Amino acid sequence: MDLKHLINNRDSRSSRLAKNVLASFFIKGWNALVVLMMVPLTLKMLGDYNNGIWLTISSMLMWIDMMDIGLGNGMRNAVATYVAQNDSEKVRQVVSSTLAMLVLVVIPILSCLLLAICFGDTYGFLGVSPDRLANLNEVLVVAAVMMCMTFVMKFIGNFYMGFQQPAMNNLLLSLGQTFAFIGTLIAYCFGSCSLITVVAINVIAPLLVWILAYPYTFIYKYPQYRPSGKNVDLKVAANLCATGLQFFVIQICTVILFTSSNVIISHFISPAEVTPYQVAYRYFSIMLVFFTIVCMPFWNATTDAYASGDIDWIRKASHKLNLMLVGILFGLCLMVAVSTPIYIIWVGSEVHVPMTLSLSMALYLFILIVSMRYSYFLNGIGVLRIQIICTSLATICFLPLAWWVCEKYHSVTGLVLVMCLVNIPGLIANVRKFNKLIYNK
Repeated sequence: MDLKHLINNRDSRSSRLAKNVLASFFIKGWNALVVLMMVPLTLKMLGDYNNGIWLTISSMLMWIDMMDIGLGNGMRNAVATYVAQNDSEKVRQVVSSTLAMLVLVVIPILSCLLLAICFGDTYGFLGVSPDRLANLNEVLVVAAVMMCMTFVMKFIGNFYMGFQQPAMNNLLLSLGQTFAFIGTLIAYCFGSCSLITVVAINVIAPLLVWILAYPYTFIYKYPQYRPSGKNVDLKVAANLCATGLQFFVIQICTVILFTSSNVIISHFISPAEVTPYQVAYRYFSIMLVFFTIVCMPFWNATTDAYASGDIDWIRKASHKLNLMLVGILFGLCLMVAVSTPIYIIWVGSEVHVPMTLSLSMALYLFILIVSMRYSYFLNGIGVLRIQIICTSLATICFLPLAWWVCEKYHSVTGLVLVMCLVNIPGLIANVRKFNKLIYNK
């Protein structure tokens, strides 16, 4: 690649990155506000116990969301690579093949879920008393069916991220959250405060947004990339699965690490204890949202830069993110200092979040943010093996340790400290691998 083309490509990449970061600040900032407002709203509607069940169910829905065997992330990397090579035909093949594979994947997933709900002991699994919630199975069926439909349609977001337009993906996600909040608020005003109402609104609203986004994306904006059966290519699908399976292993381990905590707390301690855990997590995850806004666009920008041989751009981008981490650390310390009055203003005095839980949650999120800062770059250039090893080992260690801590000590803070402990080796490995690839250290 000649120097002039490299410079023009670098300027275009940096311009797209800046625009998407700026747009994402407004979009995800609003989304974070909606999420924060949703917490006290659902708490008022459902109370501690049922709200804890809803939070546990919502974390389990993330398990479904991640069961795409890595096809979404495989697609976004492939789209970014073929766009950099100006190969429109390959882009359409990738999009068509991904959609076809997602449909094939979701059918057995939904079948297994419905069988597990209908014939399994869902009350025992979640530690829920039948006397306090009589229709748990109906709630789970509604959640599973709607989430599996969303599972297929969310490939549109990965399509936009492959085009280095994460702000568009963020907008669609934010619209889903906003409509869910509006629907929940309306239900509250009309006195419909059952768990099944909250679940139905929160799973249907995002699905409607994805359904409406399909004609806008593939009929109006990008008709040349519209999925079609004749563009499904088994070879392309096989390549996507090969790459996607690596992402899938990472996704599954990540989901277990991030979302199984709600189930463990609900089962071994109480569904009511999920609420203070989630309050602390959502409060401190404001910094995670800020980090994701800035860092997520670097994923596919890195793919483009690496495919173009522009390592210098990656080094400069890395330096900027290091400076951002210092600001995030300061922000987390400040959030810990003012956490108690913020909790009271936000969710009221009924929900007690111990200072030890706040401190451990802030530490956990900082470890997570620093690790993700490097993993996004590694994902962008397709270096996944080290992450597969580390996340797999972390998951293997986490489950028995979390089980032991919650069963023996009934301590939510202890569970968060276990989460910190098992994520540190992955952080160290990501830093070393990145420095070896980019700085030859």
